[in-house]
Amino acid sequence: MDQIIKINNQTAGRDKLARLLQYLSRFLWHNLQKNHKNGVVGLKNLEFQLSTFRKLLRFGRFTESIYATLPLFEEEEATIRYTVILSKITNSLFLLADHILWLGRADLCSIDTERWANLSNRYWLYSITMNLVRDFYEISIILKSNKSTILPKKFHSKDIVDIVFKSIAILSINQNVLIDTIKNCCDFFIPLTSLGFTKLSPGLIGLLGAISSIAGLLILIDPSKKLTPS
Repeated sequence: MDQIIKINNQTAGRDKLARLLQYLSRFLWHNLQKNHKNGVVGLKNLEFQLSTFRKLLRFGRFTESIYATLPLFEEEEATIRYTVILSKITNSLFLLADHILWLGRADLCSIDTERWANLSNRYWLYSITMNLVRDFYEISIILKSNKSTILPKKFHSKDIVDIVFKSIAILSINQNVLIDTIKNCCDFFIPLTSLGFTKLSPGLIGLLGAISSIAGLLILIDPSKKLTPS
């Protein structure tokens, strides 16, 4: 309970909790709809209200994302420097489009909501893609540094399963990389589906969003699990 109170006292924490409930609502209403049960309309309304609430919480934060790129120019590792900077820039553009969507939902201006929603999802997808490139780069470094432990002296095809399990065991020690990769892999399919590139069900999208939200909450609870710089 103390952890929940601590998270709820932070703006980012409230956003993550609302996000978890938002995607759980999507997961639940889709399963109720499949089974022809009541409560679908209520859960859809809850999902919409939570989405709008999160847009309000994030309002104005696109400037923070741009400002956060400045220290990253001093990062020595070029791959990390460029991927994180590009992720921050595209994330700020995603937030800016998201702000305009909120203004439209609040009837403060007249906008083409479909156009701005597609633009928002496109920038979000770019940002996640850069995050995944960085994650896979970090994973390659970890595996290379443990190459002698993972690979046997004489390779046989039957050793593949053992190599996979050793690799997973080593990655599980580096929880910051593992959690970030899981979070970004789950998030990747959300804008991809919204843009029509994949056709995942609302229930599966809800499940992926919930897993990603839990990963984000774990990082807030224990900052040592956060991948830096990010």
